[in-house]
Amino acid sequence: MSQSEPTVIQPAHLSQGPIFLVGLGHGATHWVAATFYILLPFINRDLGLSYSQAGLLVSVFHVASVGANFGSGPLVDVTGRRVLFQILALVLGGGALAAFAAGAGFMWLAAMVALIGATNNLWHPAAIAYLSSRYPENRGYALSIHALGANLGDAVAPLVAGMLLYSMAWPGAAAVNSLPVFAVAAALVLLWRGDRAGAIHGKPGMGLGEYFAGMGRLLRNRAVLGLCLMAGLRTMSQNGLLMFLPFYLVDVIKADPLETGSVMMAMQVGGILAVVIAGTLSDRIGRRPIVLAGLGASTVVIAGLTLLGGGPLYVAGVALLGFVLFAVRPVVHSWMMDLTPGEMGGSATSLMFGTQAGLSAIAPVAGGIVADIWGLPAVFYMLAALMLMANMTAVLLPGSTKSR
Repeated sequence: MSQSEPTVIQPAHLSQGPIFLVGLGHGATHWVAATFYILLPFINRDLGLSYSQAGLLVSVFHVASVGANFGSGPLVDVTGRRVLFQILALVLGGGALAAFAAGAGFMWLAAMVALIGATNNLWHPAAIAYLSSRYPENRGYALSIHALGANLGDAVAPLVAGMLLYSMAWPGAAAVNSLPVFAVAAALVLLWRGDRAGAIHGKPGMGLGEYFAGMGRLLRNRAVLGLCLMAGLRTMSQNGLLMFLPFYLVDVIKADPLETGSVMMAMQVGGILAVVIAGTLSDRIGRRPIVLAGLGASTVVIAGLTLLGGGPLYVAGVALLGFVLFAVRPVVHSWMMDLTPGEMGGSATSLMFGTQAGLSAIAPVAGGIVADIWGLPAVFYMLAALMLMANMTAVLLPGSTKSR
């Protein structure tokens, strides 16, 4: 049987420390992925790739994420080493981004992208399970700070990478942009080693028999499986936007690197304004209303982006999209943790993120084919249709009940 997690009494200001530290680490994982996405149009141009080939490169990212998710969840729950896996994700992800500078061939890049995809989602089972079990009464708030870190990483990384591209080629920009990731990993290591009270250590692990029994219950839970499907459809659309919006800006609107980074930053700034509000509000009024509102609005705004030209109006539209799109993310994570026993949090997260990664692997290739045949605007209609399907799935889900 699993041991109970020791109770640690801390002053209120110190009890917030783990939330913000883990949120910062989450931002570093997204910093790596966001740097890759903003460099992709320039990699594509330099190597002479088609949209379909670029989509294949992004699909490699998501396929690798599937393997990492289904492998890391059991390891997190069985070993209980939640912080250790977070540190490992940062070190490997930062190293893979830095290694872009070592070779410009397609196969080398595909290998590094696979490593980034694996380590990007190696983070989630450990971090989400840790925060969920540590802050069960404020789960929406804690996971909204975690999501806020992701938005910060996604917002600042494209802008910094865009600035670097003015003075160096994309391999050098990738290497320089990897440095902050190692700094955050070092902060996690130092605080982890110096934390005598166990403030950021994961809970003890569980036996294999107990784990497999719990996993069987998860796989028989229709609400859990339905939530995974809804999250997967939503993430297909979100990740399609992260790939094809830079292409649209560079190839259709003719934006320069800094303008492209600024627009991508605007989308994340919209998310920064939304996630804490949405996560905290979901603790009070429930998860479903927030999810349905965010998914419905995202569907309309994605389709509407094709009707806007460049300039301030387009930036405002992208910022609005970020507000409604990313508001949903911490609420979905909280909803899953509500449906899941605390000791199975890592595996439940793996199941959800594995589904997301598996479905997201389809979107880049499908979108690339659509773009090659009908043009980039048609891709946005495909992404809006996926978001509509996510909304329809959410309508059929039961409300959440917190697991104790």
